[in-house]
Amino acid sequence: MPVFKAPVQDTLFVLNDVLGIERYANMPGFADVGPDLLEAITGEAAKVAEEVMFPVNLSGDQEGCVRSDDASVKVPKGFKEAFDQYCQGGWLGLSMPEEFGGQGLPYVLHSAVSEYLISANLALMMYPGLTQGAIAAILVHGSDEQKQKYLPNMVEGVWTGTMNLTEPHCGTDLGLLRTKAVPQADGSYKISGQKIFISAGEHDMSDNIIHLVLARIEGAPEGTKGISLFIVPKFMVGDDGSVGSRNTVTCGAIEHKMGIHGNATCVMNYDEATGYLIGAENKGLAAMFVMMNEARLGVGLQGLSIGEIAYQNAAQYARERIQGRSLSGPKAPNLKADPIIVHPDVRRALMTMRAFNEGGRAFALWTALQSDIAHRSDDAKARETASDLLGLMTPILKGVMTDKGFDHAVMAQQVYGGHGYIEEWGMSQYVRDARIAMIYEGANGIQALDLVGRKLGLNGGRAVMALFNEIGAFCEENRSNEALSGFTKALKKGLNDLQASTMWFMQNAMAKPDNAGAGSYDYMHLFGIVVIGYMWAKMAKVAQDELAAGNSSREDYLKNKLITARFYMDKVMPETTLRKTRIETGADTMMELAAEAF
Repeated sequence: MPVFKAPVQDTLFVLNDVLGIERYANMPGFADVGPDLLEAITGEAAKVAEEVMFPVNLSGDQEGCVRSDDASVKVPKGFKEAFDQYCQGGWLGLSMPEEFGGQGLPYVLHSAVSEYLISANLALMMYPGLTQGAIAAILVHGSDEQKQKYLPNMVEGVWTGTMNLTEPHCGTDLGLLRTKAVPQADGSYKISGQKIFISAGEHDMSDNIIHLVLARIEGAPEGTKGISLFIVPKFMVGDDGSVGSRNTVTCGAIEHKMGIHGNATCVMNYDEATGYLIGAENKGLAAMFVMMNEARLGVGLQGLSIGEIAYQNAAQYARERIQGRSLSGPKAPNLKADPIIVHPDVRRALMTMRAFNEGGRAFALWTALQSDIAHRSDDAKARETASDLLGLMTPILKGVMTDKGFDHAVMAQQVYGGHGYIEEWGMSQYVRDARIAMIYEGANGIQALDLVGRKLGLNGGRAVMALFNEIGAFCEENRSNEALSGFTKALKKGLNDLQASTMWFMQNAMAKPDNAGAGSYDYMHLFGIVVIGYMWAKMAKVAQDELAAGNSSREDYLKNKLITARFYMDKVMPETTLRKTRIETGADTMMELAAEAF
């Protein structure tokens, strides 16, 4: 049976020591967020994850969701009780505005505790995750009336939310969307069409489901310029917030899928359902992208979360499973064989997972902090810089961390050998669950194209140049620090490869756009390796400084941190040269073969 323990100590190290969260006490929601509160909240979240969410994860995967003849959907046993405890604890509204019943705490803290909860039960946590995204869209683009009508119950978790984009004939290319909206005399719209792959589209855990639906108003322009966003509630909501009659939106089927069985992924049929425009006509994509960007950060966190729980289980198994003898002589002479953790190849897998998890955790929390600064700081320049970084990092965090989350689930499965292929050990579920994160909210190839095609050149390349300057300045500031030189030299080499690849795109992609497409995926991963390397260099500096002071109560933890940092720089960072070489080969051999030859 799988095990899980929330990595609270590592989270607190990143928040307190690396990010220095107390330095942001002047921003709304941060005033009381000191070490004591952080420890209390992360500790309590760990209990919810370990004791409430995790126990129904395996059973939820085995049982799945069931659609009845009346189109209702029943979630797995124990899911509703776990969801209720989560909502009653105020976790859904942790970073939501107090005006609507939230606690107004930082988004970075929400991200920190979400990692634990997603590790414990990804399928279950998708229900509040989609709700939080819907809340974000309504907060930014909804009218005051819409906010008052829908948000308090959504923040409390009494109602949940969804996002409805994909149709049978269109996914990423939303310009092909066919769902139509017909204006009514009372200002509402009749929404008709079919949406597929709708996570949490129908279930029995909340009193109402607030669907956010992309549709085209009759007579609107073709393509993406003619798309609007609508609120379509499962049950109609009165002016006083009361739940009324059933709307004509139903679950036509549950998708039979590879993983996340505990989440109801639905085909949703809209049959002249009553909907309400949110934001301006034909500006639906701008409104939906608020939700999608929030979702992409959350999905990146899913990759990290699955990688973490897969690693924890693989490490425990490697310590206990005996098989063969160490190449350097027996390490457990009292046993007939040594634990497999003595073998270098098992260590390669474990150290790779650990290095990406700990570096990825810092990356995710650093990115979440940029969101807080962008939305809460009273310094216009700080908001601009943070917003730039957030936009640049979103596709990297989503793409790299979900790719690695799947890779690490497979690595963990490999550590188990044949037992990893057997359902009772749990590794199969992590592999199956991790796979979807690479696909939804924009497949990772699309994330890479977004990075190269849109984000690099945005505002004249302001964001990427600022980040390059920041990383370069860190290396220069610490150049004379001998203890840190191994980290800064490796980081600077990776940065040089990243800068050279960026310049190559500038010189070779304008005249031949396929060069950008051909190199975008490698570039995304090259960028991710360097940014995570930057996080590792920062963590190594903090660890070294504390150890040098000689008064650390967590000496073993910090020494292990430095060992893992050296592994990342020695074994992972050199991959930047490989990625750069691939990018610079261009698109010729990739695009040359005729389509009919495949």
